[in-house]
Amino acid sequence: MTSAAWRRPRTVLWAAAAVVGLGFLIALEIAARHYGLPGPMTNQVKEVVLAPKSGPLLYGSMALTMVVLTWRERFVALGAAVGIDLVFFLVRWAVGARMMFGNGALWVVLACAVIAVTRRTGRERALLLKGVGLGLLLVAGRKTGDTWLLITAKTRPTVLDQYLGTADHALGDPSWLVGRIVRATEPVGTHLLDYVYIQLAVAAVVVALYQLRNVASERRFPRHHLVRTFLLIGLLGPGIYMIYPVVGPVFAYGPDGAQWAVADIWPNALPSGTPHHMPFNDFTPRNCMPSLHTAWATAIFIHSRKGPRILRFFGAFWLVTTLGATLGFGYHYGTDLVAGVVFTLTIEAALRSQERGWDRAGLRLVAYGTAVFAALLLAYRYLSVPMAGLPWLFGPLLILAMASVIYAYVRTTRRWDRKQAPLPHPRKAPELV
Repeated sequence: MTSAAWRRPRTVLWAAAAVVGLGFLIALEIAARHYGLPGPMTNQVKEVVLAPKSGPLLYGSMALTMVVLTWRERFVALGAAVGIDLVFFLVRWAVGARMMFGNGALWVVLACAVIAVTRRTGRERALLLKGVGLGLLLVAGRKTGDTWLLITAKTRPTVLDQYLGTADHALGDPSWLVGRIVRATEPVGTHLLDYVYIQLAVAAVVVALYQLRNVASERRFPRHHLVRTFLLIGLLGPGIYMIYPVVGPVFAYGPDGAQWAVADIWPNALPSGTPHHMPFNDFTPRNCMPSLHTAWATAIFIHSRKGPRILRFFGAFWLVTTLGATLGFGYHYGTDLVAGVVFTLTIEAALRSQERGWDRAGLRLVAYGTAVFAALLLAYRYLSVPMAGLPWLFGPLLILAMASVIYAYVRTTRRWDRKQAPLPHPRKAPELV
């Protein structure tokens, strides 16, 4: 690459992001090793040969990589991945190892990286490497999240669940209500919600593939798509976990908390008493505030809005069922969900502003979303008792705060879309004979 290319602002930005990302992964690897566990880089390397944690996720990452390939190359790549997985399957079956697929998909993605370096040049090399990077980032994000969760459990010995459990009274304790509904619909309801909850990344791939469907023909990526939002949510969210450690109702008030729980009352009886910091074990992730599953599902919903009707239905279905799963399984309080929606809209507004160029409306929207998010966290911590005592006041205020961010986002982005919409071509008048 020439020195002139390196001086381009966009090239410098991507190079800086790559250096920061690599440094971040190395830091997480060192932190995980400090606690005697492999980090994200080690876990990813292991999946080249050992049984992966999630086969669907690896095939989803391969699908993202294949958006830059021709249809013929896609069929060859898919066939190679399936063939490699069949070999791994037979070997694992013969030696009695844990059965899982996905190694073939990872091998294909890595092979695309080798082909890009050795067989492609110029823009074609850059395009293929972007596809490989997109696929590997999805997997690296999952591995990074797992390490982050370990760090939250090891470094935050006390949790703030009693504050959220008290503040949740203002919203009518939705986790307790939905938890009883889910139990009443067993086993059908639990199986459906469990699948939706686990396969959230696969749902994101479905929407992202629609957004990236023209990459192979146009030979370029769109400037903004779901994967960018998805990854940034996963990068910033765990930082909030460190500031606001919460384990969730099923751990703090339910059977999964064992001797560390306040009492085994979820979802049958509501919590009471004056909230305070409570000690908890060193292996349960502090991954509730904000609800990143809600944040990711909200991002899927937002990005599905410009697709066909079936995709819009898919995005709405995944959002509703994800909310039901996060509450119904006792993983989150209602307050987490409100914060998660505001968190996502603020990130999405920042990314769209960066993509189109910052202006006053974008700055105002991001600043407002950030202020509302910070106010929610402060209210949950320091006003939880008044919130529980005056639910008729604070409940509507919480919903109004979230709705105001939604309204500001929709109003601002619609104005942006109108400005960017191409003008209709004037119809030519018929020639006079």
